[in-house]
Amino acid sequence: MVEQRPRDERDLWNREYSRGTHASREPDPFLLNAYRDFVDPIYPQSGRALDLAGGTGRHALWLAERAWRVTVVDVSEVAKAQLKRNAESRGLDVESVLADLSTPAGRKQLDKHRYDMILVFFYLERKLFPALMRALKPGGVLIYKTYTVEQLRFAGGPRHPLHLLRPNELLRVFRGLRVLHYRETVRDKGVAEFVGWKEAVGRIAGESNKR
Repeated sequence: MVEQRPRDERDLWNREYSRGTHASREPDPFLLNAYRDFVDPIYPQSGRALDLAGGTGRHALWLAERAWRVTVVDVSEVAKAQLKRNAESRGLDVESVLADLSTPAGRKQLDKHRYDMILVFFYLERKLFPALMRALKPGGVLIYKTYTVEQLRFAGGPRHPLHLLRPNELLRVFRGLRVLHYRETVRDKGVAEFVGWKEAVGRIAGESNKR
């Protein structure tokens, strides 16, 4: 019998954010590198971004400072309140949506808009994968980083298979995207990094006609 997720994700994460265990305001270095190498050349004028399970907004606020219109979706009211305070203290406008992405109703949040960039950091809900593909605009970029099964080698981090990527899993589930970057590491922790581009059909056709 497969163990199920905790029944109340909202209570779980409210407790975590109340304890201050996810209070960092510094963006993950992978976002900085991926933005420099892959996003900025494609979207020099910024665009619309979605940050899934974005918590208190360490990535969303960094993007908002660069004129991106960012929507954060998270399950925790505590995180949403902290995000609001963080945004106000920096004079930034970030949309925040409260939703449990592990539920069908929560996943419907992804069908409301289309995005030039989608971020997913240290969150894994496999039922979201098709919705992520739909939510990404043609020409859009998906940046994904989270734990793999190799994290079981280390202390800390998630232990349940539901929260751990299998080898090359992101490459398989997002095979409809053009892979700009992929790496799995086991140096300090087991993680996978993925950057995928949803090619713009019209742009490609136009380029082909010019040749």
